[in-house]
Parts: sequence; C-alpha cells; structure tokens
Amino acid sequence: MPPDPGRRRRGLVADRTGRDAEGVARAALTEEGWTVLAERVRTPAGELDLVAEKDGLLAFIEVKARPSLYEAAFALAPRQQARLMAAAEAWMATHPDHGAAGVRFDLLLVAADGVCRRITDVLRQG
Repeated sequence: MPPDPGRRRRGLVADRTGRDAEGVARAALTEEGWTVLAERVRTPAGELDLVAEKDGLLAFIEVKARPSLYEAAFALAPRQQARLMAAAEAWMATHPDHGAAGVRFDLLLVAADGVCRRITDVLRQG
C-alpha cells in the first residue's frame, strides 16, 4: 500500500507547530532569565523538548501546543509523564553536575495565538 500523503502532510504540520511552540517557549524562558541548555534532546527513553537552568535549578520542560491553553493543559498523558521522567534520568546520568539547587518538570503551554503559560513542577510526587 503506498504511503498516505495526507498523513505525511499532517506530520509535517505537527512538526512545524511543535518547533514554533518550542521557539515561543525558549523565548519566554530566556526572558525570565533561564539558560536553555538543550533542545529536542533524544535519549534512549524519549525526547526532552527543552532543558533549562536558572540559579542552579534544572528544569525539564515539556512544550504542548494546542488551539487553546485549556486544551494544552490536558495534553500531558500519564504515559508521556513516565517517558519524560525516564528521559530526564538519562540526561542526569550524563550531566550529573546540573541541578545543584534541585530538579523539576515544567509544562509550557502554547496556544495557537502565541499566548504562553507555564505550569511549574507539574510532575511533583506526593
């Protein structure tokens, strides 16, 4: 069966949307004084959208772009949460000097109109 051109087109649009949202997120982080250490990091456990540090606090940031902030807020499924935590562990294994003041997971929401909001410490346990 030949490849579905519609599927490929949707994939390209999704990739472009994701990259654009990550650019908005990167700019917001930089404006808040964060240093972006890495983008789109591939680990054996999965991809980390952004890794940033500020005053020794290391943040693994998952970026979710949706038509509205409301929709984006519910886009981090339990399976993705587990993948994000495993990918962060892989990062820490190769960068043990990062996060001297702590580590957290943030969710950065980007709406279609470019509005950006952050939910800090989104994977807090307990």
